[in-house]
Amino acid sequence: MKTSSSLARRIAGPFLVLILLSGCEQTPDTVPGEAVTEPAAPADPEGTPPEIEGSYVEEMERLASDPRIEAAFRIIEEIEPRTMEDLVTITEIPAPPFMEDERAEAYVEMLRDAGLDDVSRDDEGNVIGVRPGTVGDRVIVVSAHLDTVFPEGTDVTVEFRGDTLFAPGVGDDSRGLAMLLAVVRAMEQAEIETEQDVWFVGTVGEEGLGDLRGVKHLFREGGPQIDAFLSVDGPGDDRVINQALGSLRYRVTFSGPGGHSWGDFGMVNPAHAQGLAVQLFTDRAREFVASGPRTSYNVGRQGGGTSVNSVPVDVWMEVDMRSIDPDRLQGIGELFRETMHEALDRYNARHEEGPHLTVELDRVGDRPSGEIAPDEPLVQRAMAAAAWFGGEPSLERSSTDSNVPISLGIPAATVGRGGVGGGAHSLDEWWLNEDGHIAIQRTLLLVVAEAGLASESD
Repeated sequence: MKTSSSLARRIAGPFLVLILLSGCEQTPDTVPGEAVTEPAAPADPEGTPPEIEGSYVEEMERLASDPRIEAAFRIIEEIEPRTMEDLVTITEIPAPPFMEDERAEAYVEMLRDAGLDDVSRDDEGNVIGVRPGTVGDRVIVVSAHLDTVFPEGTDVTVEFRGDTLFAPGVGDDSRGLAMLLAVVRAMEQAEIETEQDVWFVGTVGEEGLGDLRGVKHLFREGGPQIDAFLSVDGPGDDRVINQALGSLRYRVTFSGPGGHSWGDFGMVNPAHAQGLAVQLFTDRAREFVASGPRTSYNVGRQGGGTSVNSVPVDVWMEVDMRSIDPDRLQGIGELFRETMHEALDRYNARHEEGPHLTVELDRVGDRPSGEIAPDEPLVQRAMAAAAWFGGEPSLERSSTDSNVPISLGIPAATVGRGGVGGGAHSLDEWWLNEDGHIAIQRTLLLVVAEAGLASESD
């Protein structure tokens, strides 16, 4: 931990703003024991690297020297065996996409066991544990996601190889869920009270086609009041994600009558039309992304048909488009829809007689873009908390649960789960508890700073 003087000297220098164009869905692999890193684009040449304002440095120093916070830090280290036990328990409860119920119900009981009385699930399936504040006119959410990317039937048994844990989902985001439990236990045992309400939330639907459905439900029109949102997700101790990478995803299905590859040769073929559509879209999208804010496109999955000697009845593909800019994202989405219909019309025009093909476009993902300014108190506190533990905080862009509140202008950020790990979204995912307690302590310090430490007289 840095002393006040050494920290102040380091804070005086600018912090690098890293613009990372990856998401929770694409955590890079590392070798056990090596530091986790992510590919980064150069800092924005037009931007000024943000500094941590002195008032937030002082706030962290003041809070961290409070006897209750010091006690909570000690408790976090003392209960590490229990936190590791929680991590194994959570990891070994399957939570496939749209099938989080078993893990969610277990997490309800785990939050209660950690010390929360008011724990329930909302209509979408999110787990919400409420820790009331002494004032309670604001709500601070600290969250991790319940779901994994792995299909039903995946073996999620945790294997220990030395000190390293191997299992699908052991890091993403089982570790985040275990961290929340440790924060609750430390706050309860250290008798820390906050001025504002703190909700400890396990969200559903963060991954893939879950499309952030859990956090979208939290921030729905007419939903509960939430004044600040903190997500624990992704690797590392120093990353502060205040920039949301938006995406649009479509499943496209070309359909026709089908037939025999020889006997019905010449009839409309959905696979041939889809090939034309991909070519037309990629040609135009390449020109679209050549200028302006960074934007990408990808045909990720394709399928359909029944046999090699059959004209398919239908074929499908799934397409992902991303951009750091909301307008550009909508622009490439419009281009995509237009080219799909144009490709269909062109193909059908070649077959004047007989049945024509149809196309159906289903939007299966819509993750909004946006940014929270570096001088926003939550972002400043997140950087200051990381710096207090000796880290070198950076501001980054990613696709996480924070996308939704960020797009709405609600203070939000995502911070890492600590330790070291790799192989996310693979069967060989791993996590090593190398100074993992620091991420938990940092999260507790950040939550208390944002929610306000109540005076002992309260």
